[in-house]
Amino acid sequence: MANVRGGDLSRLRQLNALAAIRALREAGPLTLTALAERTGLSRPSTKEVVDELAGLGWVEEVPPSPGTMGRPARRYRFRADCGHLVGVDIGGHNIRAALSDLDGEILAETRQPVRPDDPLEERLAAIERAVSGCLALSGRAASDLWLLAAGTTGVVSPEGRVQFSAAIPAWRGLDLAGELARMFPCEVLVENDSRLAALAEARRGAARGARDVVFLHVGRRMGTGLIIDGKVHRGFGAAAGEIVMLPEARWYDAPDHLNTCAVVPPGTPDEDAAGFTLAAARDGDPAALAAVGRYVDDLAVGTAAMVLLLDPQVVVLGGGFSRSADVLLGPLRERLERACVRLPEVRASALGDECVVMGAIDYAVDHLDRHLFTPDAGPSLPLPQPAGR
Repeated sequence: MANVRGGDLSRLRQLNALAAIRALREAGPLTLTALAERTGLSRPSTKEVVDELAGLGWVEEVPPSPGTMGRPARRYRFRADCGHLVGVDIGGHNIRAALSDLDGEILAETRQPVRPDDPLEERLAAIERAVSGCLALSGRAASDLWLLAAGTTGVVSPEGRVQFSAAIPAWRGLDLAGELARMFPCEVLVENDSRLAALAEARRGAARGARDVVFLHVGRRMGTGLIIDGKVHRGFGAAAGEIVMLPEARWYDAPDHLNTCAVVPPGTPDEDAAGFTLAAARDGDPAALAAVGRYVDDLAVGTAAMVLLLDPQVVVLGGGFSRSADVLLGPLRERLERACVRLPEVRASALGDECVVMGAIDYAVDHLDRHLFTPDAGPSLPLPQPAGR
């Protein structure tokens, strides 16, 4: 519990309310007695806090379970459905959106196809359609949104401006946070998609529980996301992990080994070419296996550099090519074992194409926790009243 100056009763009430909300979010539903034990408050003080939060719409009593005998103690839960979050994955070929409650529970998902060369206006319109689709599926309105977090390709400044994007030419120099804020009546966050994917795998996926993670975003383009001591690592200028920018790492052109293999049928679109090579390698085709070997040689250069520098607990292979992890993981482990002092666990993504949008939701939940549900939020921060109350 944070220190409170004598006489600062409003701040004390706020801290007590935050302590109750935190306990209910972590372990609810709880009885008043259990909540008092977790918060360190007296039972009368706990009752007063719960009554106030219930009046604001933040807390509600949970009905007894069917068949309960006697008069059970009242239990209370945090109303995670009193506000909603949206996560958006802005890729070169697809835009995915997901809507969740304040605890990150997914309520609706949608997808909109796009093309890398779509004009800016069409890409922004596709984002709006994807988010509107989530709202319609869940029966919510835009006014119910508290925060939108978007993941996008490219180097993204702390303010949400896309400084560079090889995959989406129209994105370069765009104030993406500003564009999204004009479209949606809520707070907006923008982050690099690989970082959000890394966060999702650390929270929900293949690296769940790990504190130090390297996420390899491999597919038609290459990227990485870093989790250090349980937190997304952005670096001083928000450019951490951009190994693809280093020519010696050979990442920029690495997918060409798969795209130009002799097993790819003539006329195959670029976005489908690697799939033929990886499928043929799975069947033992010599040319495809050789192409996969050259690709993994390049992938291992940048990966080994990050492993030697960061000594992560887990390396996660994610992105579009992770669907062929059975072909890629063995050769990658072999090359890393030769190059690294200690071989970390190397695992395939557990979330697949959903990793970025899930990471955006987790990023939004973390932001709310820091800025609303902790004592460090500041003495002047009020608990907002949920919509409809």
